[in-house]
Amino acid sequence: MKIHIEELCFKCIIGLLETERHTPQEVIVNLELDYDYKNEFINYAELCAQVQTHLKEEKYELIETALDALFSLIYERYPLTKCLYIKITKPDILENCRVSVSNIKVY
Repeated sequence: MKIHIEELCFKCIIGLLETERHTPQEVIVNLELDYDYKNEFINYAELCAQVQTHLKEEKYELIETALDALFSLIYERYPLTKCLYIKITKPDILENCRVSVSNIKVY
């Protein structure tokens, strides 16, 4: 089974710039989680809430660090995970584009 979470939008502190450290900015998280469904399911609403809560609480300086932490968090809580793709986007940091960092891990 594969769960797709597309364009999970919320505001959090993420970034190195002084304004980014004090003012929450919009982020967009896209995620694909492939897992072995063996009469156990992964609650996607709970997964969304955990991603959002984690990023709001931790206030990362780098998207890359936030991304690595999400991989660890999700795999710890959902050990049925076989493959995980996460992309974090900061849509408003630059005037003329969206900036994203993504990665995929196979377990």
